[in-house]
Amino acid sequence: MIGPLGKALMNDELPILQRHGLSMWAYAVLSTLDRTPLRTQAALAQAIGADKTRIIATLDDLQDRGLIQREPDPEDRRARLLGLTAAGERLRDAAKRDIQRGEDENWLAHLPDDERDTFLRALATLAARARPDRDEP
Repeated sequence: MIGPLGKALMNDELPILQRHGLSMWAYAVLSTLDRTPLRTQAALAQAIGADKTRIIATLDDLQDRGLIQREPDPEDRRARLLGLTAAGERLRDAAKRDIQRGEDENWLAHLPDDERDTFLRALATLAARARPDRDEP
């Protein structure tokens, strides 16, 4: 049940992301980073489920557009620390708002309020369990 729903949601998100000039991978990167440059490219790739070599072109594009910054790690000059710029944060937030509006109007609006709340809590629980950096077994 989750597979077809996820595919339908992604299909709904693609035109929204395109309007914001983002690919799905670029949005995943922006959604995972924050303004403090702490995450390495390898850790970011693991967090979004991408091969670290696959996201290099995406990172190059986002950096060229002034949406992320990459700095040498002072503890390991081979590694790069990543962070969002103010422009990257604004773009991420705008895309996220539009995606959430679409989810609310096209999907969640079909559920009664009590079922919507239960559904969203259950999704949050399952999503937390699926995170690669979770602490529980």
